[in-house]
Amino acid sequence: MITVPPPRWKTRWSRPLGRVIDHAVYRTTVLGRANIPCEGAVVFAANHLSYLDGPVLVGASSRYMHVLVRHNMFKGLLGWILHASGQIPVNRGGDRTALQCAKAVLDRGDCVGILPEGTRGSGDASAMSGGVAWLALNSSAFVVPVAILGTRYTGEHLDKIPAPRRRLYVVFGEPLSITGEPGVSGRVSMDRATEQIRLRLATHIAAAQAVTGQDLPADDHLSSKHKGQ
Repeated sequence: MITVPPPRWKTRWSRPLGRVIDHAVYRTTVLGRANIPCEGAVVFAANHLSYLDGPVLVGASSRYMHVLVRHNMFKGLLGWILHASGQIPVNRGGDRTALQCAKAVLDRGDCVGILPEGTRGSGDASAMSGGVAWLALNSSAFVVPVAILGTRYTGEHLDKIPAPRRRLYVVFGEPLSITGEPGVSGRVSMDRATEQIRLRLATHIAAAQAVTGQDLPADDHLSSKHKGQ
């Protein structure tokens, strides 16, 4: 568990490593990179299909980022790598400390990556946690929706890592600015912002499927057996 935001310099080697994964291990097509703001705070909100999504997102972006990663992944060699590359451990049961660390990253004008569906699944953004909305409402950050496709196919187990040389797609959407509504309670504002982001991400994922020809896995019943993983 961390109590202070990770320093910017820790991300300097995570993106090159992500690019090796994207373009040496896999064949990743990146679209929409021009939609990423060149400077200022950004929250990258991506769908979640497999363990590979975070590294693929980091390697595809034109900006360095700190990704919120499930806290129990910070063990052993993988945990050392995650800490050393400036990723932020988060307890999905509710983790104010992780959100405060992510907000501090945004407040200094840097970028945060988040998989707001909360768990690996169908990747269609049919449900979303409120963390991304909280970050957007409590900072000046733009939210960039990201569709990640190909990291899991229909019939593949949630724990499966794709074989090398698979074709993957990362599609960055247009940035979204989230602001609170005057005279509206914080809880209502959060709920509305969460739904606004969810709808934008879901629409973007559907459009990305149409553009790339790569569908989401069609076996959500397999995902439902593993909720919380």
